[in-house]
Amino acid sequence: MSLWLLGAALLGPVGGFYLPGLAPVSFCEEGNHQVPDCKTTIELFVNRLDSVESVLPYEYTAFDFCSDNTTNRPSENLGQVLFGERIEPSPYKFKFQKPAVCKKVCTKSYNSNDPPDKAKLDFLKKGMMLNYQHHWYIVDNMPVTWCYDVEDGQKFCNPGFPIGCYVTETGRAKDACVVNSNFNEKDAFYIFNHVDITIYYHVVEHEQLGARLVAAKIEPKSFENSDDDNPDCSGGPKFLKNKHKGLFKIPYTYSVTFVEDKQICWASRWDYILESMPHTNIQWFRCVCLTLATVAMAQTWLTFHLSIMNSLVIVLFLSGMVAMIMLRTLHKDIARYNQMDSVVSSRSSSEAGGSSALTFGLLQGFAPPSEDAQEEFGWKLVHGDVFRPPKKGMLLSVFLGSGTQIFIMTLVTLFFACLGFLSPANRGALMTCAVVVWVLLGTPAGYVASRLYKSFGGEKWKTNVLLTAFLCPGYDGAEAQRVPNASRCPPLPSLLSIVFADFFLMNLILWGEGSSAAMPFGTLVAILALWFCVSVPLTFVGAYFGFKKTSIEHPVRTNQIPRQIPEQSFYTRPFPGIVMGGILPFGCIFIQLFFILNSIWSHQMYYMFGFLFLVFIILVITCSEATILLCYFHLCAEDYHWQWRSFLTSGFTAVYFIVYAVHYFFSKLQIAGLASTILYYGYTLIMALIFFLFSGTIGFFGCFWFVTKIYSVVKVD
Repeated sequence: MSLWLLGAALLGPVGGFYLPGLAPVSFCEEGNHQVPDCKTTIELFVNRLDSVESVLPYEYTAFDFCSDNTTNRPSENLGQVLFGERIEPSPYKFKFQKPAVCKKVCTKSYNSNDPPDKAKLDFLKKGMMLNYQHHWYIVDNMPVTWCYDVEDGQKFCNPGFPIGCYVTETGRAKDACVVNSNFNEKDAFYIFNHVDITIYYHVVEHEQLGARLVAAKIEPKSFENSDDDNPDCSGGPKFLKNKHKGLFKIPYTYSVTFVEDKQICWASRWDYILESMPHTNIQWFRCVCLTLATVAMAQTWLTFHLSIMNSLVIVLFLSGMVAMIMLRTLHKDIARYNQMDSVVSSRSSSEAGGSSALTFGLLQGFAPPSEDAQEEFGWKLVHGDVFRPPKKGMLLSVFLGSGTQIFIMTLVTLFFACLGFLSPANRGALMTCAVVVWVLLGTPAGYVASRLYKSFGGEKWKTNVLLTAFLCPGYDGAEAQRVPNASRCPPLPSLLSIVFADFFLMNLILWGEGSSAAMPFGTLVAILALWFCVSVPLTFVGAYFGFKKTSIEHPVRTNQIPRQIPEQSFYTRPFPGIVMGGILPFGCIFIQLFFILNSIWSHQMYYMFGFLFLVFIILVITCSEATILLCYFHLCAEDYHWQWRSFLTSGFTAVYFIVYAVHYFFSKLQIAGLASTILYYGYTLIMALIFFLFSGTIGFFGCFWFVTKIYSVVKVD
């Protein structure tokens, strides 16, 4: 019941507001002095152009559209720059309540015999071939939307609109060319050189606040015009033959109208966009629930995503399995062990033997042998080795430190997103928040890495933190001789090297393609400064305090001589358990993952942060329970190497993520071109590595708690 109430509480803010603290902007007609601080001019801003058929975004000016003469560009935050957004003022400016019809913006001329003009025209044709789309905005990042009818009479409002479309040599209309039957010229590009803009506003009654803009919709059109230098928005559609030679002119025009809408309030101005997102019909279904306040609130707050129900079923299944182990089998184990110890406490531990058969007898509910044959068996048999430091403990400790950093970053970011601070209205805020929080969390990363490294027997915390903070592989021979399990591999650097090499390779590709997603040099310097000047010192601080703390006290002592692990069956070997352990956590997230990938690669808005936070909680529970379940069975099979196995069991979910990303690429996307393909898989690799550390850390600490708990309540001689 608490999980349902948590979902209701989290979903409320998502539907209630989008950006706390954002003040509305008031508009009034020119010459109206009754409303203080109101604006009369509506500015329209343009952003990068992107396509679902290419991963490469481009700036507005790259396509040689009409541009504004001013050089003052709106400031962009770190997240916007990292996502390749390039917002700049446009030549489209309107006076409030002053309609305009077929107003000329500019006329572009191209001569195919002139190489620079031909290059510009070819790039424009490439953009229309790949269905590149404009992204325009008005005040407070409100997108200008293109609304059109889709299946079942529903209306879809797209926050972008195409620059044009192409009709193939066989006469097949591609993309937006299907909306007009007059687009029938073979092997021709149709250019949307005119836009009808409708601006909706809401007048606040009984208050001297003027009007507030609540929506802006656009309808792209194509006109041949009788005179390109003096367009009149008449004639058939404007098209360019693929093999056109000579002079070609494109006049750009617009019309604007104003409509008062009393139904849409300023606070809910995004609703019509979010509610028309694709796949909405499979996202929601209604729950039969008790009346919380009103029926409307119940329908709004307790409408759960199908993935939530799917995840809850998996969680309930795993919880039942773990509860059965903890409350029945494990409870009986502990009771029997303690009873046996009280009866035969004077008996030597050297009498232990034949544990495998008794282990399976215990799991099937059989009673232990008589007192004359009492002996240790099951998971208690490995109590002297269960806390033995793992191989490559340095590597594992820093993976866990980095995973802790990512886990807390995800938790904090989702918390702010659920409060509405990282809504679509605040562009780039999600990525900015994630980067800043990650940088500031160097202290817990260093603390966890050094504390665990010390518990594994390591002593050189400076080496540990250096390998954690920098990309410099290193190996201390003296440390390796004294601590056999010390790692030759640099822990975090091994992954960071891959991430940064991947990142710089993709940035070089973006630079070579002239994409706006290529990171500017100044931004690159800023990120490196955040890393070296903030994150690295904080990592040192955390590592210092981690090593100052006493070592983690385990409930049982570790034997000096490692116990030999008996031969394992196929199902108790490490690899099958690791592969099976990642299936259930992935099953909890794969539906939600579909919508996240849609938002990244299909440029759709993602706003269901309340659902995402609930899935996050379910994922944490599932990773922990799946790892605990497998850990128990391996301990019963006398295999005490649980540290790496617990990390890799839940971390293997990242492998399923990669497999799903490959499936998504071939089944859902239409990406063409080698550069776009490399970028897709490059970004996927980075996301998979981050998710590997994130999920692996959850599994390790869940298993660590479980092992510590069961060995602390059983009597051991």
